[in-house]
Amino acid sequence: MNAPGSGDAGLWGPLAAPSLDDIEALAVQALEALPEPFRSLAADVECRVAEFPTDEVVSDMELESPFDLLGLFEGFGMTEDGATPFTGQMPNRVWLYRRPILDYWAEHTDTLGQIVTHVLVHEIGHHFGLSDDDMERIERD
Repeated sequence: MNAPGSGDAGLWGPLAAPSLDDIEALAVQALEALPEPFRSLAADVECRVAEFPTDEVVSDMELESPFDLLGLFEGFGMTEDGATPFTGQMPNRVWLYRRPILDYWAEHTDTLGQIVTHVLVHEIGHHFGLSDDDMERIERD
């Protein structure tokens, strides 16, 4: 077998980085695997995949790099004022950021599906009103 880059495509030739659609498919699988009642309670949360967070998000969150954010929850958590939708309110939404997720995947041993599931579940935790500190405490325990 030829090494990658040796002139023959070999093992690596037909492979391509997972696409936005591939990440979305993993997210759909993760959503469908949520246990009840969480799956039903998160049914109205939109899940979107983008290459990177917007420049506005990077600026607002004071990130050093767009690679610093794997996912984002937008909206009102179920325990927050405004959790009951009003006219014109955008739906709660979870963003998964493909390039930062792929970068994280390249540096860790978790499968891509495990990473997407972890990020998605973390962001949906915000929909349920959990803070980052709450989720870190749950993961530790």
